[in-house]
Amino acid sequence: MSGSQCCENPPTLNPGSGCDSVTEIGGLKAYVSGPPDAKLAVLLISDIFGYEAPLLRKLADKVAAAGFYVVVPDFFHGDPYSPENLERPLPVWIQSHGTNKGFEEAKPVVAALKSKGITSLGAAGFCWGAKVVVELAKLDLVQSAVLLHPSLVTVDDMKEVKPPIAILGAEFDHISPPDLIKQFREVLLARPNVNCFVKLFSGVSHGWAVRYDESDEKAVKSAEEAHRDMLEWFVQYLK
Repeated sequence: MSGSQCCENPPTLNPGSGCDSVTEIGGLKAYVSGPPDAKLAVLLISDIFGYEAPLLRKLADKVAAAGFYVVVPDFFHGDPYSPENLERPLPVWIQSHGTNKGFEEAKPVVAALKSKGITSLGAAGFCWGAKVVVELAKLDLVQSAVLLHPSLVTVDDMKEVKPPIAILGAEFDHISPPDLIKQFREVLLARPNVNCFVKLFSGVSHGWAVRYDESDEKAVKSAEEAHRDMLEWFVQYLK
């Protein structure tokens, strides 16, 4: 997690961004979007910049428009990573916000969604969030998983995931380089009981799916392609 790519292109956080509202689910504040009476839900787990990132909320609204109830929890309790805070560089910040803590806090969110009537739950994780999603998938707590430019995910993780899983990686990624993404694919293909989809996006860097420049047509196109792949995976496996 020490790679500088995790910290590149930080978003301008906006607590008022998105079309819907912030509520509390499973003990965490969360941005929610979509029909509250939906039976199918998607959990979006952010990168280190947290749940107020406008492009992440925009993606949540896009997934919600397909009929899913979408939840973006604040796993950092109002304390996302801030590159401007020189007293708390990433190695210091992460000590308070490890993915193990995120995973433990995700469990009550999953339970709250199921108790509210959700019958099928998907989860997508970006960078830091991908590791949390993998841990949920290893315990079969979600019915479909998507990892986008993952961090901290290992080959051994791929030996234990249970639901259908899609992995979207970047050509230029020091954190999960193409060779590692290919290893993930090899392990998953050797497990015929686990449906998988693994794709490398050419010409993009770590973070491209949620930390892109909206004025850059090529960057937007690559991000939207990743969004489509993610959404199609959920549509296929969340029933």
